[in-house]
Amino acid sequence: MVKANWKVFEKDYWAINTTLEELLDNSNSKSILLLDKTGQLISSVGQQPQFDLYSFASLCAADFEANAQLAKLVGEKDFSTLYHQGSNESMYLSRVERDIILVILFDKKTTLGLVRLRTRKAVEGLGVVIRRLYEKLEYENEEYTESEFGEEFTAEAEFEIDSLFSD
Repeated sequence: MVKANWKVFEKDYWAINTTLEELLDNSNSKSILLLDKTGQLISSVGQQPQFDLYSFASLCAADFEANAQLAKLVGEKDFSTLYHQGSNESMYLSRVERDIILVILFDKKTTLGLVRLRTRKAVEGLGVVIRRLYEKLEYENEEYTESEFGEEFTAEAEFEIDSLFSD
């Protein structure tokens, strides 16, 4: 896990949102989310999705982490991008900076090629802003060991995840 305390300064907020808005327009996407590795939503632009955004952000972060583990199993350091294609809706995920994930939701009105092309430029710009933010906050990627989380916490977390998917 990663430390999840965010403080975004006004200048950085506008730099992030301007970049996200440009990506939204230039890629013809529906929604764009910026989140951290813990699933904490940092910013979102575009159409408000018709589902629980916070659960979705957590699942995206978990998806990215699961794929990072798969990458290691096949001999890769990491998969920096993920793509999920549906019959009508698709999503493209890209690592921005060490613990930041960009999620682009799009439909058939655009193409994966356009999304990938526009995302590449946006990731570069967002990377600069995020690194500057890390420096301002003296952000350190602290790794926590499992022993720091008690059995009670683990049981509660498992219960909450199970309740998200129960009928």
